[in-house]
Amino acid sequence: MSKKLNVVTGATGLLGSHIAERLTQAGERVRALVRAESDTHFLESIGVELSRGDLQDVESLRTAFHSAEVVYHCAAKVGDWGPWRQFQSQVIDGAQNVLQACEAEQVKRVLHTSSVTVYGHPRERGELFTEDEPLGQNLWLWDYYCRAKIEVEKLCRDYPGDLTIIRPSWIFGERDRNTMPRLFKLVQAGRARLLGSGENKLNIVYAGDVARGAILAANSEKRIGQAYNLCSPGEITQRELMNLLTDEIGRKRIRRRFPFRVAYWAGFLSEIIGRIIRLKRPPHITRYGVGLIERSTQFSIQKARDELGWDLRMPIEEGLRRALDWYRSSLESRSMM
Repeated sequence: MSKKLNVVTGATGLLGSHIAERLTQAGERVRALVRAESDTHFLESIGVELSRGDLQDVESLRTAFHSAEVVYHCAAKVGDWGPWRQFQSQVIDGAQNVLQACEAEQVKRVLHTSSVTVYGHPRERGELFTEDEPLGQNLWLWDYYCRAKIEVEKLCRDYPGDLTIIRPSWIFGERDRNTMPRLFKLVQAGRARLLGSGENKLNIVYAGDVARGAILAANSEKRIGQAYNLCSPGEITQRELMNLLTDEIGRKRIRRRFPFRVAYWAGFLSEIIGRIIRLKRPPHITRYGVGLIERSTQFSIQKARDELGWDLRMPIEEGLRRALDWYRSSLESRSMM
């Protein structure tokens, strides 16, 4: 095993677990920052060292990062729901603490996981958006996830050490506990609808492919200070994705459609009601969720191709089957407890 130490925050989550998995498969030494209550069975099964701590505890971060050559920062609040104070604490303050601890421990390289959501909601104009696109365009009310990610990128730009940013799009795969399970439940319950024509190409990307891009970016000295879109160039349409899901689950294919504007305002109304009644979980429909499904592929990955040698390798169909298999097995495991 390599003596080089890689530390991953958010390693029990979707992307972080795939980064840890790929690093251990390559014979790298991996340590994960995990909370006391986290399920670490998978990480232990692949030989990852565990360091108990929290993003709010700088000393625990310093302990986890001690002697690290690379820190992959993947931990953050995921999704669109919750009060601003949660995004401030779990996304912005957490990232600030990570950077402080990395600087104190003289970590050689930091890989920060951002998101294409930092661009906001740029209007389509017939050309792909590169990494030079202005951030925070046409922000919506309560666009807390987007705003928090933008603030963290500002912190990253001020970091005095070596740091690279990746901006993935909608990530899916094994160990996804957020967006794809919500979609699975809608399909299973017969509540899923096509938004618009259903012919828009999706920004969906397999977590293992993003993990490979993150590792490439973190290990290239020439890419310090750079940001990279890691997303799909448009492999599958919304309709094709829904067809794959319904076929795999054994449901009838979805024929009913909702106009985007109707879905958008339905999501907005659901959010208003959810905030009034202080709903803890996300409503069944939100504008963020509508945007994931309806938004067309519009982000260029040419820079990642040219400078990192990165591209997609996992076929969408195979990736979805893996995600579904993991989701089903996780449901079975919970039912047996």
